[in-house]
Amino acid sequence: MFDLPVVKKDERKAATSFRNTLLDMGFEMVQFSVYMRFCASLGQMETYCKRVESALPYGGKVNILHFTDKQYERIISYVGKDKQPDKKSPDQFDLF
Repeated sequence: MFDLPVVKKDERKAATSFRNTLLDMGFEMVQFSVYMRFCASLGQMETYCKRVESALPYGGKVNILHFTDKQYERIISYVGKDKQPDKKSPDQFDLF
């Protein structure tokens, strides 16, 4: 999740580039500045952390949170007042 400056034109361009890089790496947008990606192992997570670090723009704040699959499944989500179905961890061998 991140909070990047977007006041100046070059800041907006850097923030958009960062978002696009996350999408290119297989992350999906949960909210505008919150992206997620399933990793099958700790080693894979560390690899993606390094990739994100290499794509960081100047300024702003970026946080990387690590959830286990069980913690992810326990997230409670609402759209408006409607509770959404429980989340299921992605299958490890999903192909796109």
